[in-house]
Amino acid sequence: MLTRIFDEVGVDARVHAVDIDTGRDIGTRQDEQVVIASVFKILLVLEFARQAVAGQLDPTERVLVRAADRLGGWGTAGCADDVEISLRDLAFFAMSVSDNTAADLLLRRVGPDVMALLAEELGLTRTRVIGGPRQVLESMFADLDVRDAAEFANTFSTLPAERVRGLRVFDPDHTTSSTAREITRLLTLIWRDEAGPPAACAMVRDLMARQLFWTRLPSGFPPEVRVAGKTGTLPGLHIEAGVAEYPDGGRYAIAVFARTQRLNTRQIDVDLAMGEAAREAVEALRAM
Repeated sequence: MLTRIFDEVGVDARVHAVDIDTGRDIGTRQDEQVVIASVFKILLVLEFARQAVAGQLDPTERVLVRAADRLGGWGTAGCADDVEISLRDLAFFAMSVSDNTAADLLLRRVGPDVMALLAEELGLTRTRVIGGPRQVLESMFADLDVRDAAEFANTFSTLPAERVRGLRVFDPDHTTSSTAREITRLLTLIWRDEAGPPAACAMVRDLMARQLFWTRLPSGFPPEVRVAGKTGTLPGLHIEAGVAEYPDGGRYAIAVFARTQRLNTRQIDVDLAMGEAAREAVEALRAM
């Protein structure tokens, strides 16, 4: 069922869905180690929320985002001038538009070394945290022997697919990675208020519900189903993890990791297939 959907668009996929309240699950290749890219930001914002609730940091603390901080992409990264923003709003931008600059600055504040400890505490034994967005970018620069974003863009556009796939950011052993099953475990703990104080878990749920991108998991569900999610994207990798909440109270954690067989596959085709697969997985759980 799930593999058929992805075969039609030329995608290799790892999928896991779990009923948050019963533990029933369904999936394919859900225990394979995979690159998680920006899905890592769920763990990051959870740590921020826990520290905020514990009084270890003030969520209204101000941060100045300067030109040297910008990593490219959405949100503050695209600003022409310095931006002053609170830690709380850094978390909002990191989750709502996957702002890499916001995530990098938030990671500096909560402490990068804490992330591995949090994963261990939550029993995410297969989740490896190797830096944040800045480390990913620096890894790509180093692999291609380029000095800055402009040189990277010029070089990257000329690379054959096999050279792109050979970068360390695509190797789960050399970048932040996990499994589809562990990501749904993380979501389950957050939705059950078991990943930290209930107020911290509620903060993460609220921020995930404010994500602006809708073409992946949310695209597969009818309007009455509330979907909160977090995307992750690299060339040829389409990732999303989220929770679908039905009007009857059913709650389902879903993680989809899609790797295109060709780098020039139409992104919207892959995204919509992810939504369709997520819905079919959840409907199968509801029918059990």
